Amino acid sequence: MKLHELKPEQGSRKKRNRVGRGMASGNGKTSGKGHKGQKARSGGLLRPGFEGGQTPLFQRLPKRGFTNINRKEYAIVNLSTLNLFKDGTEITPELLLQEGIVNNLKSGIKILGNGTLENQYTVKAHKFSASAKEAIEAAGGKAEVI
Repeated sequence: MKLHELKPEQGSRKKRNRVGRGMASGNGKTSGKGHKGQKARSGGLLRPGFEGGQTPLFQRLPKRGFTNINRKEYAIVNLSTLNLFKDGTEITPELLLQEGIVNNLKSGIKILGNGTLENQYTVKAHKFSASAKEAIEAAGGKAEVI
């Protein structure tokens, strides 16, 4: 293929539809909106969920539940993930963030006991599950609550 042989793919260069430009265009006069009515007017489309003045479904349904604005959400790290580090490493939230193990610290780090530890570490985190604390200390490491 040479430069002078290049041409666009069939159907990729569709002309835009110019409404209200005479009957010959196929979209003249009412511009494809039909005759009168709310949807024929400018700005006449209704918001999603509008039911013609009847109370909408989302308002008829009862409100449920409660959202605690003071809720703490912890970034979770399993024991098996800690095996990526060398023996004797001090594992801190900043190190976990730097290594890409957690994306953001949220309210802190919680270490869960899923998996086994192969090395001994000093782990500093905001929370530990009971099984994680046991496993860290059984491997000869320390679990320090920040």
